[in-house]
Amino acid sequence: MSADAAGADLLAEARALLAAHPVVDGHNDLPWALREQVGYDLDRRDIAADQRAHLHTDLDRLRAGGVGAQFWSVFVRSDYAGDHAVSATLEQIDLVHALVARYPDRLRLALGADDMESARAHGRIASLMGAEGGHSINSSLATLRALYTLGVRYMTLTHNDNLPWADSATDKPVAGGLTRFGEEVVHEMNRLGMLVDLSHVSADTMRDALRVTRAPVLFSHSSSRAVCDHPRNIPDDVLEQLPGNGGVAMVTFVPKFILPEAIEWTRAADVNMEANGFHALDTTPDAMVVQRAFEASHPRPRASAATVADHLDHMREAAGVDHIGIGGDFDGTAFTPDGLEDVSGYPNLIAELLGRGWSEADLGKLTWGNAVRVLRDAERVARELRDRRPSIATIQQLDG
Repeated sequence: MSADAAGADLLAEARALLAAHPVVDGHNDLPWALREQVGYDLDRRDIAADQRAHLHTDLDRLRAGGVGAQFWSVFVRSDYAGDHAVSATLEQIDLVHALVARYPDRLRLALGADDMESARAHGRIASLMGAEGGHSINSSLATLRALYTLGVRYMTLTHNDNLPWADSATDKPVAGGLTRFGEEVVHEMNRLGMLVDLSHVSADTMRDALRVTRAPVLFSHSSSRAVCDHPRNIPDDVLEQLPGNGGVAMVTFVPKFILPEAIEWTRAADVNMEANGFHALDTTPDAMVVQRAFEASHPRPRASAATVADHLDHMREAAGVDHIGIGGDFDGTAFTPDGLEDVSGYPNLIAELLGRGWSEADLGKLTWGNAVRVLRDAERVARELRDRRPSIATIQQLDG
């Protein structure tokens, strides 16, 4: 059999597997892209139509990719502060509710593991929400509870900058991990049943959260630091704690987090963006003109589905197959790996893993089973803590 024929067979096998075990993707920034590009005007970016000229995500490509559930990130940039961060997060949440209402034949809001299973049974993509950064609660546990009431089911403790109560992976350490108030945030998330997401946080914050949590944690979009030495990735000693905790680490596709050669290239591209008046995370059309011009004159190192599979091979070895998943970060990155250009590409990753000898049972855990289980386990812990009163602690009381 030719290599092309073998590849076609693996791809067909991957698509069949995803029909039985669809992808739960831990992180997609479509809400922020819609905010930045069209100010939430869904008539101008109708994701029922082909949006490949503007977005990594639309409904037909989600179906082609075998996606059965999506955690939509209700991200706001970490330079948003105070009430501005809170109100912008509420606008992001409102957008997700608007998407679900606009496309009821394709999307269904999911508030828990049972909802995920029900949506899948009815042919809908289960739509969950994750808040990307504790700046979204403005150091308020009442605001945290309000986000949960509105449907947010994980919160990433930090984004790219430190908080008064937690250190970020990409900022200078100040707290040395979590402060006392940061630990209280984790306890309150456990009480609610909101997953503690440790992507973006420093390694010491990861370790502190694992020490204090009663519930399994999540890494919604992080890869292996042993394979690519970037501070956004997960050290092996943390991965090795996941079996005892029950958590799940969801590999991401962002080239600078998976390909060592891409780290310096991306740093230079970010400097170029800022020199041209754009935020480094900007993916609006005007910003992408600047990015593509830089790429044309400075050819970028190319990641691929095989690069991502290298991370998954290592993460499976370090954490075990019951503790890994997928969190692509589509529409939150300017560049993507070859074969994983958009949300239709998941079959290419599954085909790569099949070619490496991954079993259907193991792949079913990677794509669907582990993510559903971790949310169900967080719900169980919340039931065990139902008699605990909501915390009224403040950061001034605990850290002042």
